[in-house]
Amino acid sequence: MLTVTNISLRFGDRKLFEDVNIKFTPGNCYGLIGANGAGKSTFLKILSGEVEAQTGDVHMNPGERMAILKQNQFEYEEHEVMKVVIMGHSRLYEVMQEKDAIYMKEDFSDEDGMRAAELEGEFAELNGWEAESEAAILLKGLGISVDLHTKKMADLSGGDKVKVLLAQALFGKPDVLLLDEPTNNLDIKAIQWLEEFLINFENTVIVVSHDRHFLNKVCTHIADLDYSKIQVYVGNYDFWYESSQLASRLSSDANRKKEEKVKELQAFIARFSANASKSKQATSRKKLLEKITIDDIKPSSRKYPYVNFTPEREIGNDLLRVEGLTKTIDGVKVLDNISFIMNKEDKIALVGGNELANTTLLKILAGEMEPDSGTFRWGITTSHSYFPRDNSAYFEGVDVNLVDWLREYSPNDQTESFLRGFLGRMLFSGEEVLKKASVLSGGEKVRCMLSKMMLSGGNVLLLDDPTNHLDLESITALNNGLINFKGAMIFTSHDHQFIQTIGNRMIEITPNGIVDKQMPYDEYLEDPSVQKQLAELYA
Repeated sequence: MLTVTNISLRFGDRKLFEDVNIKFTPGNCYGLIGANGAGKSTFLKILSGEVEAQTGDVHMNPGERMAILKQNQFEYEEHEVMKVVIMGHSRLYEVMQEKDAIYMKEDFSDEDGMRAAELEGEFAELNGWEAESEAAILLKGLGISVDLHTKKMADLSGGDKVKVLLAQALFGKPDVLLLDEPTNNLDIKAIQWLEEFLINFENTVIVVSHDRHFLNKVCTHIADLDYSKIQVYVGNYDFWYESSQLASRLSSDANRKKEEKVKELQAFIARFSANASKSKQATSRKKLLEKITIDDIKPSSRKYPYVNFTPEREIGNDLLRVEGLTKTIDGVKVLDNISFIMNKEDKIALVGGNELANTTLLKILAGEMEPDSGTFRWGITTSHSYFPRDNSAYFEGVDVNLVDWLREYSPNDQTESFLRGFLGRMLFSGEEVLKKASVLSGGEKVRCMLSKMMLSGGNVLLLDDPTNHLDLESITALNNGLINFKGAMIFTSHDHQFIQTIGNRMIEITPNGIVDKQMPYDEYLEDPSVQKQLAELYA
């Protein structure tokens, strides 16, 4: 049991938390959500003791252990991978070190023998005999091959180091597990393995993530950080989002009888319960959801940007033909004879781990880069709009405010009132529209780029990881806007739900050709014929 009592924290005039009181109970996974900058990571640091709150305290039952996903991937460079994982249980690792040091002594005394016996007893109590096999299982599950287990951390790639630190946090069945963006830099197989691990984890998990699919899979509760308070709700992220929207509708309709509102809530809960997957987390959520009353759900104060892409003209049948595109960058062949035809109904997701290839293809199609060989041809009815992975060229050194910045990309001579209103719908309110474009945060730049694209009226969208830097509210709004988009698109994303709900065609670029399938993402990941084809192309 982890109990938070009257936690408050201020940084200068800024109030992050005020009188936060929560009990985190075993067997539950809590998704901590909140707008960018609300203090999610800081709250995890308060729980771990890394940051001290100005009032209140954090209490764990005596003898319980907390584990934290560390963010510094260079902290253990000279240590062996296996040992780094076992370091996740600090007391067990200390016992192992002291025990080994005693046995290495040449002049082994009676006192050493007595101390060694004590350590052997504690080692057994801490499941020390299973430590290496457990660490190996965790590493293998996350995709770290056996030959790397005895290597030094310095010999691993950045992505593999992140996986080792995650294995370290998971090691030894901690009583409380704190995970800050655990899916960052993980491939899809590692994420799926982590989801199953957490679904079956019997103790307390508190996780911060922008991955809605991950939150939906693993969370039994959502801890919503809003207005310096944290309110805990039963259910996963989708249930929290939909219930907050439902609560807004119900609360705004003062004339409806409470009985009618209760019936709507019951129907809503039944729908979510029926759609739950057959997992331990889903079963737990269903039982809890059935106990919710009309007074338990509350409207959220969250603001969602208005994202709506409206093509200026209808797209024709002749859309895009790509033939033999090849491109070498820094001596590496990134694209090799890529060919495909795009149809007017296509929402193509470029999937797989070859991000450089995906970005290069989008740059070529957007006219930002020339291929070494091959051709592509856009149809005469198409007008494409491009969202680059790196948008810095649009903002660095740009000494104008947001109204004037957006005016430059507006196809018509729009009035200042129109541009202010447009920016307001993208959450730039009041005097914020007079901020200099060069000082925007990552998320603000993305919202500006999306505004630019919406004004363009393109009927084909090229989007390279548009959810990067966005908070959950903006990701949800963009996701819904693209679902409703009537044109065609080619896009990349690390967001599983984004790909699943938008894409209807998957293309994966491999070193030896492409896999091109007209199917949803989840089906693509599970289709045996796809997996067989990928294995052959990556061999």
